[in-house]
Amino acid sequence: MNKKLMAVAVAGALAAPAAVFAQASNVQIYGKLNLGLDNYSATGSAAGAAGDFKSRYRVYDSSSRLGFRGTEDLGGGLKAVFLMESGVAVDTGTATTQSGGATPTAGTLSSRLGHVGLQGGWGMFTFGKSHVFWGNGTQDLSAAVYINTSPGISTGTFGRGMGVGVTRLSNTTQYTSPVMGGMNAVISYSPGRQEAQGVNLKADGKLWGLTLQGTWGRFAGGLDWVKDQGNSSAAGTQAATTGTKLRGGWTYVPGASINLIWVRSKLTNGGVAPGQGGVVDATASSLEQDGWVINWEHLFGNVRALAQWGKMNKITGCQIAGRCDNTSMTGYMLAANYLFSKRTWMYLSYVQIRNDSNYNQDFVGGGYTAAAGGLGLASLGADPRAVAIGMIHNF
Repeated sequence: MNKKLMAVAVAGALAAPAAVFAQASNVQIYGKLNLGLDNYSATGSAAGAAGDFKSRYRVYDSSSRLGFRGTEDLGGGLKAVFLMESGVAVDTGTATTQSGGATPTAGTLSSRLGHVGLQGGWGMFTFGKSHVFWGNGTQDLSAAVYINTSPGISTGTFGRGMGVGVTRLSNTTQYTSPVMGGMNAVISYSPGRQEAQGVNLKADGKLWGLTLQGTWGRFAGGLDWVKDQGNSSAAGTQAATTGTKLRGGWTYVPGASINLIWVRSKLTNGGVAPGQGGVVDATASSLEQDGWVINWEHLFGNVRALAQWGKMNKITGCQIAGRCDNTSMTGYMLAANYLFSKRTWMYLSYVQIRNDSNYNQDFVGGGYTAAAGGLGLASLGADPRAVAIGMIHNF
């Protein structure tokens, strides 16, 4: 009997701190559901019908997610913070994209974001998986917040292997400064490319990122910069991708703004993360591409109207004649939200990309495209289009 009583006492003593810790943390469950019915196609490829994706209807999920976040007050103005956010495919209950391929943003905990860190009057410092470069503040919220997808120019997801390739970055340390004079900074560093290097291989790959952004009255804007370097080869070359973005917007009445975004992607020695279609010219030591976006939104009572135009100039820097020719595109988006509340709305959207004959921009964000990984070389010149009716609920 004494042994049983002692066991119960020990178990209670060990359990008590865990209960105290759990009660001391402020934990929130949050998420977003974004589903609808659309018609997708990508036709007109340079290869003819063999490279086309014929029109098809789909019930889709666009970047739905479930997350847990919380804080613990440590005293003296210091807090512990944590975040675990996972993608969920509510339309299928599986970890697949609309094309049926595997998606890295669903299926496991923290598949989208996750960190632990400290926060105080000096800012916040975290370790984990964090947003780097791709966000646009209030200058482009269309695909990130309001609807199903967009041409993708403002996030740096270019075609022909020219994408910056940085969105939510694993193995990252990040510092976010407090807002001073309407402005704050985010500094990111990741040594992630060094971790898997084997014996006697150079391990000097790394990423640095910087965001400066602010709001001054009716004007808002920012600078985003990132450099992602691969590990040096035995010959000493080091592939790198550099992304630079300038963005600005003017809120002319509450709930209505006009915004301009410029994005540049530069690949040196082949870059480090070739996207769909492969690098347009692997012999070139440096390739570069610019993109422009004009984004507009206006709130009319319970209706939010959205419009976007984007243009990507042709790639420059090719050494092989003709490889950079016909590598530009133009994108359009028209959409409207009907707001039932601040958290729930329906939307109608029309999004169109018109690729030149040697280009393959696609709706790759959130695995939305019907082409596995995005339009490939067999579909160069195809023009993706999506017409959708959907619903978003935030909780």
